Amino acid sequence: MSDQTAVKKEPQRPAGTHPGAPAAIDETVSVEPTVGWHCTHSFYRFNRSRLAQLTESERSAGMSAFIEALDEESSLSPGRLQKWIVPGHKADFAVMALDPSPHAVDGVHQRLLAGPLGVAIESTYSFVGITEVSEYLPTAEQFAKKLLKQGEDPESASYKARVQGYAAREPAMQKARLEPDFPPWPCACFYPMNKKRKVGENWFTLPFSERSRLMAEHGASGMKFGGRVSQLITVSVGLDDWEWGVTLWARRPEFLKEIVYTMRFDEASARYAEFGPFYTGYIATTDEILTHCQLVS
Repeated sequence: MSDQTAVKKEPQRPAGTHPGAPAAIDETVSVEPTVGWHCTHSFYRFNRSRLAQLTESERSAGMSAFIEALDEESSLSPGRLQKWIVPGHKADFAVMALDPSPHAVDGVHQRLLAGPLGVAIESTYSFVGITEVSEYLPTAEQFAKKLLKQGEDPESASYKARVQGYAAREPAMQKARLEPDFPPWPCACFYPMNKKRKVGENWFTLPFSERSRLMAEHGASGMKFGGRVSQLITVSVGLDDWEWGVTLWARRPEFLKEIVYTMRFDEASARYAEFGPFYTGYIATTDEILTHCQLVS
């Protein structure tokens, strides 16, 4: 596999540039996004019959290789790596990986399957995407215009403070979406989704102003769960079967249920959204996965 790297330096597109917005022609050639990181969710189960066929030495070597493949401190590890124990029949465990390089992200999957336990590890589902700043997240300039439309006095101290405050937060808001850190919470879920293209319910024929209004309402519902739930949206248009991937982390499992239920009533979701399979996970170390899945006592 050849390593494609940049052959010409060009100014990077600003982190907050919205999809579809006019931009200078970028002649850079690279497998890394101009902004954002590659992100993959991979789900696996252990094949118990094949595990039983391994010798003790193969099993021992396999678990060592398994631990090494999922080592966040390894020089081969992607920038962000998280492991989940997955309840139910859909999978035994999951791996979420993010990095500018798609090879670093996919390398985790390849090392898992290449190790001695690989013959007993089955992929059950995966989803690939790229982190992005949503086109519905206002820039500081757009936020200021919104305040003016709401009747704020541009000369008032309140207006200036709110605009300055938003501008100060904007870089952090963009970074949290493009190069996210995992929240220190134990509960997670993932699901893919689309926006509808049905007659009378075609998201992509709505004017931008209407889509922005609907997403603002949707976002306001989510903000009610601040401090209890954290969210990451990755875009997969042109990259996978669904258009977006949604990852949620929560302090407690019931918060996952509550935020999804609450947001289902928003028009952007109730009328225009389609959802794929849901995967629940509980953040775990590699040793905890092996113990939970009964590979070690």
